[in-house]
Amino acid sequence: MPDLPAGWSAFYRVVRRIPRGQVATYGEVALLAGKPRAARQVGYALAALRGAKHDIPWQRVLGTRPRGHAAISILDPMGAAVQRDLLETEGVAFDERGLVALDRFGWSRARRATRTSRGAARRPPRAGSSRRSSRARTRGRRQLRPSRYPTRTGGTFQISSAYSRMVRSEENFPVRATFRIAMRVQCSGSR
Repeated sequence: MPDLPAGWSAFYRVVRRIPRGQVATYGEVALLAGKPRAARQVGYALAALRGAKHDIPWQRVLGTRPRGHAAISILDPMGAAVQRDLLETEGVAFDERGLVALDRFGWSRARRATRTSRGAARRPPRAGSSRRSSRARTRGRRQLRPSRYPTRTGGTFQISSAYSRMVRSEENFPVRATFRIAMRVQCSGSR
């Protein structure tokens, strides 16, 4: 393999452990490698293997989708077709939308690690502490949070936002589209 960043070897060790016929997501690989916020780095590490001789089953790592599913995240149609073919020969089934059910084909070790890491973030209450959690203290009444925007009394404000995402053109090619939203807000004089 070519010279790659030293931190990526942890990702490669995790990917090598994914059994045949099962998949994991980029985030799960990062979490098991001890770098929970490095899902994008996992993608970079696997993309760096292109064209090199290696023994890493890169096709078993997919992008997360809602409702317990994962999907191929490669935008290149040829690379995506190769990944899908490799997974189907291993016995991984895709539904009509191109999604893989993680409850059926997800790597169980990654599932356990994800669940325990989320639960481990909560600290148990201190011994002898009689204070209830903030959720229990505010139950029944609305908790006010400071606004993200500066407040003024009276006047008209222009609020605008823009975001871009990949969409499909009429010829079914991926295209980056930018959406802009603008809104005028009239504020009353009272607070």
